Amino acid sequence: MSDTAKQSDQLLHLVFGGELESLDGVRFKDLEHLDVVGIYPNYAAAKEAWQEKARATIDIAEMRYFIVHLHRLLDPEN
Repeated sequence: MSDTAKQSDQLLHLVFGGELESLDGVRFKDLEHLDVVGIYPNYAAAKEAWQEKARATIDIAEMRYFIVHLHRLLDPEN
């Protein structure tokens, strides 16, 4: 299998979150306490993990979770 084919099979996504300083931006209160949920092989798996964490912390208004498209960072030309 070529490198290009292997890359297309692995669209890596990172799910992480933490408590924000305010609801007006994306600045975390404490970087040492960020919750790194995991790295997932595709968007669907990442979205499922994100939804689970978002639901579990729904009562904390400043808590936010994000999905980062790692595959775009690893291959910025595509």
